[in-house]
Amino acid sequence: MSSGRPCLRARLAGLASTLREQARWRALRCWEPLGPVQARVEGRAQVLFCGNDYLGLATHPALRDAAVAAIGRCGVGAGSAHLVTGHGPEHAALEEEVAEWLGRPRALLFGSGYLANLGILQALLGPGDLCVQDKLNHACLLDGARLSGALLRRYPHADVEAAARQLATRREACAVLATDGVFSMDGDIAPLAELAALCRREGALLVVDDAHGAGVLGEQGRGTAAMLGLPAEAVDLQLVTLGKAFGAYGAVVAGDATLVEALLQRARSYLFTTALPPAVAAAARAALRLIRGEEGARRRERLAALTARFRRGAEQLGLPLRPSPTPIQPLVLGADARAVAASAALARRGFAVAAIRPPTVPEGQARLRITLSAEHRADQVDALLEALHEVVREVAA
Repeated sequence: MSSGRPCLRARLAGLASTLREQARWRALRCWEPLGPVQARVEGRAQVLFCGNDYLGLATHPALRDAAVAAIGRCGVGAGSAHLVTGHGPEHAALEEEVAEWLGRPRALLFGSGYLANLGILQALLGPGDLCVQDKLNHACLLDGARLSGALLRRYPHADVEAAARQLATRREACAVLATDGVFSMDGDIAPLAELAALCRREGALLVVDDAHGAGVLGEQGRGTAAMLGLPAEAVDLQLVTLGKAFGAYGAVVAGDATLVEALLQRARSYLFTTALPPAVAAAARAALRLIRGEEGARRRERLAALTARFRRGAEQLGLPLRPSPTPIQPLVLGADARAVAASAALARRGFAVAAIRPPTVPEGQARLRITLSAEHRADQVDALLEALHEVVREVAA
């Protein structure tokens, strides 16, 4: 007997069919590591130009040794949330070391960058408040604003004047302006100096998700604001993810004591989840030591040289790259099916490059997201350029 209620399974089946028709269906594949920038995927060895291990630290012996030693001391899991029994010496030391590295009074460790951004905005804002964001911000910043109940207003990408107009609409409200430091799909850099000045004028807090800048940019890899010459206090809260340039997992939020304490007291994604395994925190500490030292400087220099080499070669071949000074190099192809076909053609040639489609990027801007690592060789970069030249012509035909 029918209840008259719509069938959820039927709706989901219809949505799945639509995704397949739009070339937006996503499927898991198993990646078997063969080295820092190589893996076997579905039986085929490929050179990876699609990861975020920018400095190539995920397989570094120092991180492995630190993790193994921590397992010997602390076991595998943390066993509880931070505020119960889960906060151990490795977690505390990592927070202190990141705060000192960034020149901030305090830092707080979260389980991931996504959890951190959810927690930051939910903890700081509430109904009646205002959250202003760049339209190309990562999804977790948008979700954090919605979770907070604050009014979310978005401005055109990197448009400081538009951001100012949005802040000016609600001067009676507490406000946060949140932005990526390096935009994850375009690789360009937020106008942080101008945004910081705007926030000072408007009495708003500036939150920077520096997931793709920390470790890669600035002196000692301190990130986007440091690269732009801003003082540490120009950014009220800076998010450093540990799963990209650090080669580990988790995220640390650094800022002044008042704001960080508010996160500890109020952020639901911190309060109600188990702490990271101590071994992961230990590996991140080892990564930070490398990032701050001579080896980190050498890896950043090599990464910058490979990025410049790739862009020079792409220009010579007439490849339509977006402007980007970072290891994220977007090649916009437009149609979803073209991006999927190009990614598959590259895989047949031995290169793993991700096809990025809406809703990750705006409609009509499907692309290949090419990412470089300090572990790539110059000949691998050159071979990728040759393959891209062939593939772009192939999918355009």
